[in-house]
Amino acid sequence: MAHNWDDLRLFLAVAREQGLSGAGKVVRLDPATLGRRVARLEKALQVALFVKSPQGYALTAAGEQLFARAEAAEQAMILATADVADQSDHLSGQIRIGAPDGCANFVLPQVCAHIVEDNPELDIQIVALPRVFNLSRREADMAIGVSAPTAGRLVVQKITDYKLHLAASARYLATRSPISNIADLKSHRMVGYIPDMIFDRELDYLAEIGQSRVPMASNSVSVQVNMIQQAGGVGVMHDFSLPATQDVRRILTDHVSLTRSFYLIRHADDQRNQRLARFAKALVSGVRSEVERLEAQAV
Repeated sequence: MAHNWDDLRLFLAVAREQGLSGAGKVVRLDPATLGRRVARLEKALQVALFVKSPQGYALTAAGEQLFARAEAAEQAMILATADVADQSDHLSGQIRIGAPDGCANFVLPQVCAHIVEDNPELDIQIVALPRVFNLSRREADMAIGVSAPTAGRLVVQKITDYKLHLAASARYLATRSPISNIADLKSHRMVGYIPDMIFDRELDYLAEIGQSRVPMASNSVSVQVNMIQQAGGVGVMHDFSLPATQDVRRILTDHVSLTRSFYLIRHADDQRNQRLARFAKALVSGVRSEVERLEAQAV
């Protein structure tokens, strides 16, 4: 049963993206060409690999078998090239990190800039999404999460704790009634997550302080920060995001102080990949230092 690696690479993309359009963007082929390549592979193997429907491409039993073998082949190739790359003092190639957008916007750019400065042949891609990353589908080489997953073949390492406090802009506070305790918040406009789009219970900050109505809401931390900065209301903000704002300050710090954690999540199959291990070590060290530095500036 002979087939070349390029066919398997395209097959893996379609299986992971569960369709031709998404896979085409990953492998940079138009969907029609990709569809022909998949059909050619199925003809060569004399078996259907996918069940096609308007909802997408789902793997058949034969497809599941090939998927496992193709992933093993992919991992072997990654390890082989990593062994060669590891003989250099510098990291090279491409590494993709998935992260919640608060971390992706306010912490990772600085950290990754330092890593690339030390490793000029390295390409880092930061994917900011307000949801949990699926490393099994290889959406990223590694991910940062706000909780430690308990399912799947994953290796989880705690990176650091971080703090959150209520905050508001000076302009908002100057035009509203004073806020001296949590009860006073009932007469103020709250900024936070869209309740039914909170993808991790660790992000349900307002419920923790008894606030249920969210007049100004977004699924993006960055949008929430801008809402607060534009006098949209009072919201829970990461301390590490405060230095990036103007005229925004913490309030009720003696009443509300939340602690959360960042975790580095990697696929178990990548444990032997020394290239990713070296990058992960630099990433963890950098994120710890940057969160500490930014939190020290929070006022």
